[in-house]
Amino acid sequence: RVLYGQLRNDLGEVFRALSRHKESRIEEGHLMVDHGPMLISIPPKYAVSSVVGYIKGKSAIHLARTYGERKRKSVGQHFWARGYFVSTVGRDEAMIRYYIRYQEKEDERVDQLNIWS
Repeated sequence: RVLYGQLRNDLGEVFRALSRHKESRIEEGHLMVDHGPMLISIPPKYAVSSVVGYIKGKSAIHLARTYGERKRKSVGQHFWARGYFVSTVGRDEAMIRYYIRYQEKEDERVDQLNIWS
């Protein structure tokens, strides 16, 4: 949470640049405190796992160099969680875009409800 505000602005451009290296395009995305839902257009010649792994790995290196204490290569450190969720987009693209855009507001609403639990 401490780094979130600093990272949010920087990571958008980093993610877009890294996706271009794999001939992919981030159509929609919204970085949140504990996750970052994105709609990524990936050409069929690339495996989804290779593009997501590339973006996560290279962005973690960028973050370590930019915000970390060590400016050299960071080996053995982890920034992102190991897993990710993937789904293909077909007829539900509008619903997925809506989820990405409004998930933060929904999380805030749920957090407010949980205060009284």
